[in-house]
Amino acid sequence: QVQLVESGGGLVQPGGSLRLSCAASGIIFNIYTMGWYRQAPGKQRELVATISGAGKTNYADSVKGRFTISRDNAKNTVYLQMNSLKPEDTAVYYCNGDSPPYSGLKDYWGQGTQVTVSS
Repeated sequence: QVQLVESGGGLVQPGGSLRLSCAASGIIFNIYTMGWYRQAPGKQRELVATISGAGKTNYADSVKGRFTISRDNAKNTVYLQMNSLKPEDTAVYYCNGDSPPYSGLKDYWGQGTQVTVSS
Protein backbone atom coordinates (compact mmCIF):
# COMPACT_ATOMS: atom_id res chain seq x y z
CA GLN A 1 0.00 0.00 0.00
CA VAL A 2 1.40 3.35 -1.07
CA GLN A 3 1.26 6.26 1.33
CA LEU A 4 2.53 9.83 1.14
CA VAL A 5 2.08 11.45 4.53
CA GLU A 6 2.65 15.19 4.90
CA SER A 7 3.39 16.97 8.16
CA GLY A 8 4.65 20.32 9.38
CA GLY A 9 1.88 22.66 8.34
CA GLY A 10 0.36 25.25 10.62
CA LEU A 11 -0.20 28.92 11.33
CA VAL A 12 2.74 31.29 10.97
CA GLN A 13 3.14 35.05 10.88
CA PRO A 14 4.27 36.84 7.71
CA GLY A 15 8.03 36.64 7.40
CA GLY A 16 8.14 33.41 9.35
CA SER A 17 9.28 29.93 8.38
CA LEU A 18 7.89 26.42 8.22
CA ARG A 19 9.32 23.10 7.16
CA LEU A 20 7.05 20.55 5.54
CA SER A 21 7.88 16.87 5.40
CA CYS A 22 6.45 14.08 3.27
CA ALA A 23 7.21 10.51 4.22
CA ALA A 24 6.67 7.97 1.46
CA SER A 25 6.11 4.25 1.76
CA GLY A 26 5.28 1.52 -0.73
CA ILE A 27 7.17 3.07 -3.67
CA ILE A 28 10.71 2.85 -5.02
CA PHE A 29 11.35 6.31 -3.65
CA ASN A 30 14.66 7.10 -5.31
CA ILE A 31 13.29 6.73 -8.86
CA TYR A 32 10.35 9.08 -8.30
CA THR A 33 10.44 12.79 -8.92
CA MET A 34 8.93 14.25 -5.78
CA GLY A 35 7.10 17.52 -5.67
CA TRP A 36 5.11 19.96 -3.61
CA TYR A 37 1.96 21.55 -4.96
CA ARG A 38 -0.48 23.90 -3.31
CA GLN A 39 -4.10 24.90 -3.65
CA ALA A 40 -5.57 28.06 -2.23
CA PRO A 41 -9.35 28.50 -1.78
CA GLY A 42 -11.02 29.15 -5.11
CA LYS A 43 -7.84 28.54 -7.08
CA GLN A 44 -6.39 25.68 -9.07
CA ARG A 45 -3.67 23.46 -7.68
CA GLU A 46 -0.27 24.81 -8.67
CA LEU A 47 3.28 23.58 -8.72
CA VAL A 48 5.55 24.83 -5.95
CA ALA A 49 8.72 22.80 -6.42
CA THR A 50 9.99 19.45 -7.65
CA ILE A 51 13.12 17.41 -7.10
CA SER A 52 14.27 14.47 -9.21
CA GLY A 53 15.74 11.28 -7.81
CA ALA A 54 19.16 12.66 -8.69
CA GLY A 55 18.46 15.92 -6.88
CA LYS A 56 17.65 18.28 -9.76
CA THR A 57 15.27 20.96 -8.54
CA ASN A 58 12.64 23.17 -10.12
CA TYR A 59 10.70 26.03 -8.51
CA ALA A 60 7.74 28.20 -9.27
CA ASP A 61 8.81 31.80 -9.83
CA SER A 62 6.68 32.92 -6.88
CA VAL A 63 8.77 30.91 -4.39
CA LYS A 64 12.27 31.13 -5.85
CA GLY A 65 14.76 32.36 -3.29
CA ARG A 66 12.35 31.70 -0.40
CA PHE A 67 11.57 27.98 -0.55
CA THR A 68 13.97 25.04 -0.75
CA ILE A 69 13.02 21.50 -1.67
CA SER A 70 15.24 18.61 -0.61
CA ARG A 71 15.03 14.87 -0.22
CA ASP A 72 16.59 12.12 1.86
CA ASN A 73 16.41 8.91 -0.15
CA ALA A 74 17.59 6.86 2.83
CA LYS A 75 14.54 8.05 4.78
CA ASN A 76 12.10 8.08 1.84
CA THR A 77 11.28 11.66 2.75
CA VAL A 78 11.02 14.93 0.85
CA TYR A 79 11.09 18.32 2.56
CA LEU A 80 10.03 21.86 1.77
CA GLN A 81 11.73 24.58 3.75
CA MET A 82 9.65 27.73 3.48
CA ASN A 83 11.16 31.05 4.56
CA SER A 84 9.96 34.64 4.33
CA LEU A 85 6.40 33.43 4.15
CA LYS A 86 3.73 35.72 2.76
CA PRO A 87 -0.06 35.71 3.20
CA GLU A 88 -0.36 34.64 -0.43
CA ASP A 89 1.46 31.41 0.45
CA THR A 90 -1.61 30.35 2.41
CA ALA A 91 -2.89 27.11 0.91
CA VAL A 92 -3.18 23.38 1.37
CA TYR A 93 0.17 21.90 0.41
CA TYR A 94 0.23 18.50 -1.25
CA CYS A 95 3.10 16.07 -1.71
CA ASN A 96 3.32 14.37 -5.10
CA GLY A 97 5.25 11.37 -6.35
CA ASP A 98 5.70 11.47 -10.12
CA SER A 99 6.64 8.13 -11.66
CA PRO A 100 9.35 7.83 -14.30
CA PRO A 101 8.08 8.20 -17.89
CA TYR A 102 7.08 4.93 -19.59
CA SER A 103 7.64 2.97 -16.38
CA GLY A 104 4.05 1.88 -16.07
CA LEU A 105 4.12 3.00 -12.46
CA LYS A 106 1.44 5.21 -10.96
CA ASP A 107 1.66 8.74 -9.63
CA TYR A 108 0.62 9.41 -6.06
CA TRP A 109 -0.63 12.28 -3.89
CA GLY A 110 -0.64 12.90 -0.18
CA GLN A 111 -3.68 14.09 1.74
CA GLY A 112 -2.41 17.64 2.12
CA THR A 113 -1.36 19.86 5.00
CA GLN A 114 -2.71 23.35 5.68
CA VAL A 115 -0.34 26.30 5.75
CA THR A 116 -1.78 29.60 6.93
CA VAL A 117 0.26 32.79 6.89
CA SER A 118 -1.45 35.49 8.90
CA SER A 119 -0.80 38.03 11.59
